[in-house]
Amino acid sequence: MRTLLLTLLLTLVLGLSLKAFAKQQPGKQNAKSSTIATAANKNGATDPGEQRFKENCGRCHIAPESLSPREVKAVVQHMRVRAMLTVEDEKLILKYLAP
Repeated sequence: MRTLLLTLLLTLVLGLSLKAFAKQQPGKQNAKSSTIATAANKNGATDPGEQRFKENCGRCHIAPESLSPREVKAVVQHMRVRAMLTVEDEKLILKYLAP
């Protein structure tokens, strides 16, 4: 029960943070797949999941260190809708956060 409440709270906080950020940058969209390799080289990230996390989530959040894979999956699924992540983004971010 405690884990579920923590997950829901984290989801709410993440959602509100991203919503506030989206209002600040209304025209900004997710990076396209064709630019991922170029962006990865600029940021030094070699893992595509890490790069997608930095592009989509890292603007407002740091990678969680203490969540179980199940909790990570729940948060990413909720954030997929709120942050307009693609299915590919979701899979790569999940793989990065909960290998």
